[in-house]
Amino acid sequence: MTTPEPEREARALLTRVIEPGDETGGRWIRRFGPCEVAERLSRRAHPLPGVTGTRWEGLCRRAVHANPRQDLAAAHRAGARLVCPGDSEWPAQLDDLGDTRPLALWVRGSPFLRLWALKSVALVGARACTEYGAHLAAGLASGLTERGWVVVSGGAYGIDGAAHRGALAARGATAAVLAGGVDQAYPRGHAELLSRIAEQGLLLSELPPGDHPTASRFILRNRVIAALTRGTVVVEAAHRSGALATARSAQRLGRATIGVPGPVTSALSAGVHELLRGEATLVTDAAEIIELVGGIGELAPERRGPVVPRDLLAPQTARVLAALPGRGTATVEHIAHGAATTNDEATTRLYELRSLGFAERTADGWQLTGPTRTGHLAPTLPGSETVTSGTGIADPAG
Repeated sequence: MTTPEPEREARALLTRVIEPGDETGGRWIRRFGPCEVAERLSRRAHPLPGVTGTRWEGLCRRAVHANPRQDLAAAHRAGARLVCPGDSEWPAQLDDLGDTRPLALWVRGSPFLRLWALKSVALVGARACTEYGAHLAAGLASGLTERGWVVVSGGAYGIDGAAHRGALAARGATAAVLAGGVDQAYPRGHAELLSRIAEQGLLLSELPPGDHPTASRFILRNRVIAALTRGTVVVEAAHRSGALATARSAQRLGRATIGVPGPVTSALSAGVHELLRGEATLVTDAAEIIELVGGIGELAPERRGPVVPRDLLAPQTARVLAALPGRGTATVEHIAHGAATTNDEATTRLYELRSLGFAERTADGWQLTGPTRTGHLAPTLPGSETVTSGTGIADPAG
């Protein structure tokens, strides 16, 4: 399905006239259609409802100077295309934004946007990030792309750049949603990175070729990142970070909101921790992210500490082991009393412990074996994953 050319040209014109996220403009298009709105702006007709005369005049002035065919040609030269609502490539989840959805998206790169968006995760955070944050972002992005997910971010310095680089390093899929034209390298220091993304992934923008970012456009593009993806992961963010705007948009849209914890003393993690005190979910690796945004059955592996030999003992045997003194020997009667069992049961368990190397019999009674008693490695039991020192005292924490 393809948008008719008159509507495509009208939407191309409107991306240069109406600012991203303008709810009034979105209502006009829903009510009157893009072609009529573009025509009325271009011929400076009577104002559409919802704006002052001054505001209407400013929009008309923009429309008079807009040249959609020139923009479409410039996009073609840059290897980009205009994807409109109604096109087969349009990601339907963007419609969740209602009247603030993009009028269209300028897309640079060969992958099919709609398919990529179906299995994508936003990975965002602070520009002035720490080494810890950059390391985590790159690792998470690499892990996600290795599992077949697309990493979406904003192409900025800091966490965004680390996320894109992590995905590219794993030869995975990544997309950058920009606050300026897809033919413009911004920030300048990311010119090479953005070029690599365009070759291996996708660059997206609501703004036409040659347009430049502004402070408000950075904030407004965050709603696109949130709507396009299955969930938003915030790695590092201060209390006033723009990454938090992406997370809040994700929450409003019913998408998963996810946070990676940092040091509690770090101001750059304060915003993430505030999210985690609310509705966000804490994660530590890519598998845990996929468990939240993936399909049924895509579960992260169970987390548990190492299995020590004592964990594999039967409960009554473990109680007898715990009753053995840390130093010296004890009689069967003393051990049975400590283990709350009979002398016969204690004797049976003691011989079991001797066969496993935990205890030994002496002329004076029973004692822990030398390695267990002195804090060296305890015996290794079949099926144990690791070994540890024993003290004769049962420690539930291992």
